[in-house]
Amino acid sequence: MTASAALSRFDGLPGSPFPRLNALIEGIEPGRPPLVMSLGEPQHAFPSFVTEEISRNAALFGKYPPIIGTAAFRDAAAGWLGRRYGLEAAIGKGRALDPNEQVLPVNGTREALFSIAQIATPPEKAGRQPAILMPNPFYQCYAAAALAAGAEPVYVDATRETGFMPDFAALPEELLARTAMIYFCSPANPQGSVASLDYLKRLILLARRYAITLAIDECYADIYDREPPAGALQAAMALAEETGGGGDPFANIIVFHSLSKRSSLPGLRSGFCAGERALMQRFRNFRNIACPQVPLPLMAASAACWNDDAHASANRDLYRAKIDAAERVFGNRFGFYRPAGGFFLWLDVGDGEKAARELWAKAGVKVLPGAYLSREDSPYGPGGNPGAAYIRVALVDGQAETEEALARMAEVL
Repeated sequence: MTASAALSRFDGLPGSPFPRLNALIEGIEPGRPPLVMSLGEPQHAFPSFVTEEISRNAALFGKYPPIIGTAAFRDAAAGWLGRRYGLEAAIGKGRALDPNEQVLPVNGTREALFSIAQIATPPEKAGRQPAILMPNPFYQCYAAAALAAGAEPVYVDATRETGFMPDFAALPEELLARTAMIYFCSPANPQGSVASLDYLKRLILLARRYAITLAIDECYADIYDREPPAGALQAAMALAEETGGGGDPFANIIVFHSLSKRSSLPGLRSGFCAGERALMQRFRNFRNIACPQVPLPLMAASAACWNDDAHASANRDLYRAKIDAAERVFGNRFGFYRPAGGFFLWLDVGDGEKAARELWAKAGVKVLPGAYLSREDSPYGPGGNPGAAYIRVALVDGQAETEEALARMAEVL
């Protein structure tokens, strides 16, 4: 086999949206001093205690970090899950999440979201190539993971007509039978839609019916507009309470959480995953070989972040103020709506690529065409690229810069 043949499984890899955007506006001079609204990289100040914790534990850079992290980190992550999703109610009923067996630190959630497909995907399922389902628009990491695991990535449209939520249950029986895993993100990137507790319960029951692993990306869970979004572990606990069933209440589920958005720490590369006991054991064994460790001083800083909710609340207030500004500027134009979660606007401008070029050329504002986050070849939707009419606008900069960018956008659009 030639080297090129060995790499053929990645022929269907979606292009990265940011090089595509740079190519789209290449040679176009920005009409005004540039303001970048294309990249979802939080610019808010992170908590001051982070650097203090890293300095206090700096000597631990001289030690190999264990793949399971520290007890303090695991306890902090499990404690936050308990506070955030009301899981404390499970304590004493034999259904509590065990931080020593069901929580693992990850070197940023992208790494772990990619890796989970390697252990969740069998060589074949239902006698055929396994499938991995994901929303369309989607996070490119999901597709790369599916291809790396030898699965067929299947893009399921999430449009305004479906509340920007994919309808996995409507898929053909034969596809669900060979599905190994479903990637799902709530709050969703880019639409900011949030799955209800009932939606999550139905998704869990669907996964259990067809022996599917649910990889639930909840990295925007602490950035929301009005109400805290429901979580998959919360939904699983509710199902367990309703049915009184035995066994692991978190069967078929693994959730992923990050400090990148919650604590404005994208450079820390720190998060965690949690879920089904047996699945977490398999993932731990894999990670012991793959070795994506989080350095011990960074783990100490991370534990401090998960133990503190005040900074996350203040961070959320900053994003809410920028959504308020966007509502004042756009009103009911361009399909504007307040995203229930996350920090993106998903604006219907008719032609996302055209709008992105014009906003750069006339206003110096850099936004991402929605088409670059979606596929147009999904057989499970109305056809066409579901993101083609949209632009994604990241509200990650300061208040003044954001309001300036929004005002410029309104003038051009």
